[in-house]
Amino acid sequence: MQTIDALTTRYSAKALFEPAPDEAALQLIFESAVRAPDHGRLRPWRFVVVRGAARERFGELLAQHLRRTHAAASEETLQRERAKALRAPLMVVVAAHCNPEVKIPLIEQQLSAAAAAQSMMLGAFALGFNAMWKTGSAAYDPALKQALGLAAGDAVVGFLYIGTEAARTPPPGARPWADLVSYWGEAT
Repeated sequence: MQTIDALTTRYSAKALFEPAPDEAALQLIFESAVRAPDHGRLRPWRFVVVRGAARERFGELLAQHLRRTHAAASEETLQRERAKALRAPLMVVVAAHCNPEVKIPLIEQQLSAAAAAQSMMLGAFALGFNAMWKTGSAAYDPALKQALGLAAGDAVVGFLYIGTEAARTPPPGARPWADLVSYWGEAT
């Protein structure tokens, strides 16, 4: 797949199944991630891979977060929260290891991690897989970050679910962009 094709046709998957990327494909996906813009060469990216039975344990972390934040949540609601971890055969938690001691603003460190996540999605798509990017309040939960081995000051920028679509759907129609662009300082 040509790079421009991946850039102009990528879309978020609705449902993902096995197979997940194998180790060689996953390595390429991570290699694409670390090419993200990185002001100050801080390499702020952190990636936590969740697959196999670990997805069920991650689902339990999601349910525990929901229980802490919504004490009245029903068991059915908690079960739906657990099932989110099973959306795909592979999940990667993408985080920024935020360092407030450097001159690079924290937001730029987080944006670098977000750019890495986008690169991962494009890499997965170019390799014949697809992905969806989710967050939600659990991404900001200190207990969940700690359980994943992330530092308290780290920022989870997204949960990337990666796998194979049952059938690659045609890309959505062209997205209009012209009304999003302005040209400053040009004579009219």
